[in-house]
Amino acid sequence: ITYSFIVGKDVVVELKNDLSICGTLHSVDQYLNIKLTDISVTDPEKYPHMLSVKNCFIRGSVVRYVQLPADEVDTQLLQDAARKEAMQQKQ
Repeated sequence: ITYSFIVGKDVVVELKNDLSICGTLHSVDQYLNIKLTDISVTDPEKYPHMLSVKNCFIRGSVVRYVQLPADEVDTQLLQDAARKEAMQQKQ
């Protein structure tokens, strides 16, 4: 899977330690190592030390989820793939 189509878009990266970081995707590699710019955290009261951080590198092994912009996701393609898989499981 290539994520280059969302470079430059705003994403939310949820880490395995429950920290969620919002930012602009600067780069991502095949290991899901992510560079974000213009970051903010979704819970600044819990992570006040992150308020002064503007850019970050996130190691892929600590990523739980990457929330993509809804308008960048081909929902029709996903629905078709889910239907196809469901039909195969019925057989």
